[in-house]
Amino acid sequence: MKLKTTIALSLAAIAFTGVISGCGGDKKPAASSAAVKNEISVGITPGYSEQVMEYAAKEAAKQGLTVNIKTFSDYVTPDQALAAGDIDLNSFQHGPFLQAFNEKNGTHLVSIGNTYLAPLRVYSNKITSIKDVPDGAKVSIPNDPSNGGRALLLLDHNGLLKLKPGTDPTKATINDIAENPKKLEIIELEAAQLPRSLDDVTISVINAGYAKSANLDSKKALATEDNTSPYVNIIAAREQDKDNPTYQKFVKIFQSDNVRKYINDNFSDGLVPAF
Repeated sequence: MKLKTTIALSLAAIAFTGVISGCGGDKKPAASSAAVKNEISVGITPGYSEQVMEYAAKEAAKQGLTVNIKTFSDYVTPDQALAAGDIDLNSFQHGPFLQAFNEKNGTHLVSIGNTYLAPLRVYSNKITSIKDVPDGAKVSIPNDPSNGGRALLLLDHNGLLKLKPGTDPTKATINDIAENPKKLEIIELEAAQLPRSLDDVTISVINAGYAKSANLDSKKALATEDNTSPYVNIIAAREQDKDNPTYQKFVKIFQSDNVRKYINDNFSDGLVPAF
């Protein structure tokens, strides 16, 4: 009986030891991989996003974090790449754009930190004042849901048209125009194509990044989105990664005083830090 008890206890001890070492084996790699992760990839678009991110990457390098920047030429692919796991983060869009992308594609991307406001502006190669927009003028705006509504709201604020009362600007379309006294012809284009449309339209509502890439002078803009805009740009991640310590570290680096100073010193005509 004592022999059986001894054998049973020995087997139990062996089993218990196996459980402990098995648990330790599972946890150690996970903790180790989280600790040693010192390289991330961030998707951006040309213009302000790219330049600011290049500076932020240099700041990150000082803290042992390598940031690989991947530049996309449009506003859809960076979110598709993030959702697919091809990149770790992206930084090019505002919250309403991300929300619209999630709703349309069934994705679960989230904001993990604010960056800056990049105001929309109205540009023209044909007139010098917003008051000079003629009847029947062609007006190009972004064709994505949130920026398109945002552009219509800017035109509304400048008296060129009126949206239906209570219209959600993040979902506004040309069908939400209640009054169009000048009978403007609204042309919806990919945001990246808007600067090139200036020779074919009277005015164009252009995103800051693409205006910068096209070397448009913001001081010559006919109208600018003001600081009451809710369209602050963000750093986005997959929902399951929102608490990733490396990604949170990068957000803190981006929201540092050095990056704020860089933005204010170099892009005071185009960007407003939002952290």
